[in-house]
Formats: sequence, C-alpha cells, structure tokens
Amino acid sequence: MNALVRCPGLYCGRELLLDGNWSDCGACPRGFRTNSSACVPCDDVPMFYDWLYLGFMALLALVLHWFCIDRLAMRRNITKEVIALHFSALFEIITASFITLQLTDPIGTFGIRSCKARRLSDWYTLLHNPNPNYEMTLHCTQEAVYPLYTMVFVFYALGVIIMLLVRPLVAHKFLPKPGKFSIYAALYFFPILALSHAVGGGLIYYSFPYITIILSVLSSAAHFAFKLNQSMQSLLLSSVSDIRNVVVILGHWLLHGYGVMAIATLRGFSIHPAMLALVPLPALFYILTARFTDPNKLHIE
Repeated sequence: MNALVRCPGLYCGRELLLDGNWSDCGACPRGFRTNSSACVPCDDVPMFYDWLYLGFMALLALVLHWFCIDRLAMRRNITKEVIALHFSALFEIITASFITLQLTDPIGTFGIRSCKARRLSDWYTLLHNPNPNYEMTLHCTQEAVYPLYTMVFVFYALGVIIMLLVRPLVAHKFLPKPGKFSIYAALYFFPILALSHAVGGGLIYYSFPYITIILSVLSSAAHFAFKLNQSMQSLLLSSVSDIRNVVVILGHWLLHGYGVMAIATLRGFSIHPAMLALVPLPALFYILTARFTDPNKLHIE
C-alpha cells in the first residue's frame, strides 16, 4: 500500500516497509506508538510525574522488604544485625533500579525515552482491539506507555535475582533464621506485586499519590496504636527518645511528603514549601487526640 490511510481503533498503526510501501494496520513494534495512521518512535522525555511513579514502585518493594525484616526479626530495638538486613534490602533495590535504567533504551544511560501516557486506556490496549464492520478483530495490543509498563517487570525480576545472590550471605552472617524467613516473604510478595502491576498498572499510575498518603497515615496510626501507654506525654517522649520510633516516624513523614509532592505534580500545582507543614500532621493529630479514644475511659451505663 503506497498511501497512508488512517487505521481503525485507538492503537492500530502502519509500519513503513523497506520498499517504501506501508504495511497493513496492526500493532506497532515495541518502542513505537501510532498517531492513528503510522507507527512513530517514542521520543518523549519522561515527565517528573513518571519518575515519581517509577520511584513509588521501587519504594513499595523496599518498604515491604523492611516491613518483613522488622516483623520477622522480633527485636524491640534496632540492632546491628537488623540494620545489616535493612541495608542489604536497600542495596538490592538500588542496584536493581540502576541496572533497569541501564537496560532501558537508550541502553547504558540513566535516561529513558518514552511515550507519554495520555489516558487510562493507554495501559490496557488489549481491551481496545477494533472490530471493523464486526467481521474480524485487529489485534493491536502494544505497550503504548513504553517503557513504563515493562521496565517495572524487569525491576522486579532483577530485585529477586539480586536478593537471592546477596541476602543469603548477609542473613547467614547476622540473622540466619529471620533472614531466611525475610527471603521467603519476598518470594511471596514480589509475584503479588507483579500481578498487581499487570492487572492494575494504569490505575496505580493515576492513584499512587493517594495510595501513598493513605498508607502512610494508616501505618503511622497503627504504629502509635500498638503503644501500651496512650497518654500524650508517653507518646511524645517515646517518639523522640526511642531510636526505633524516631526512624519509623521519619519514614512515615518521608512517605507522606512523597505523596503530597506527587499529588501536587499530578494536579499541576507548583510545590510550595508550606505543603511540608502537612507532613507531621497525622502523627501530631494522633498524639493530641489519643486520650479521647482510650477504651478504659468508656463507661457503659
């Protein structure tokens, strides 16, 4: 076909053949996206929100690593053995992230070329194969948000491989039994993360700022709720005197700030320093209102 004719559907396109003709309508190759007629290369520069999304996927795996290590270690204080496992998880995630960026086009650099996500359907091209005249379905499934979809799977695969290479050595030296169980836990949650991304990648892309804030608030409330002494004075003193509590609270604040920054970016707002005042608000709210929710003060007449 010499003439370039518009293809049906949202994601079908034509490729330019070596003889100068255009192919039939179909799925564009990886790294290309249709402009409704021809397949054009993905040459967009990722937005800041795209980098925040990729950072969220890496942070999610890291937080799950740390949560499993902390729960399985069964230590009231942060010991050097637990710190060693935490740093091992951090090393694994950072290494997997760097290698993923190096393997993504352009290969050997920390930058990526991409196709901008314009709508939610860009993540689910499988559901938008056209059926012209109700005769034959054109299969045009492709990665319209290249490479935001596939590079997360690459990151998860590398995360598992690096963990299996590094974590057993660290665990054997510091915490053999809890370290072994933390590896088993990761072998469970990594497939769950991959399945969640495969099914709900687009939903996560547009909702991760709200997910981050909600989870940080709930996790912060749960952290304080497990304290035996719910008085305001005790909660305040333990928050600044206990190293473990300080680290946990600062972690919640960082996640909350990350979510606030992502929401501002998604909505197109400029990130104002005054937004940082919202970061410690959930923790302060719990401490100030804990005495009003003490079950021992509830009397049933």
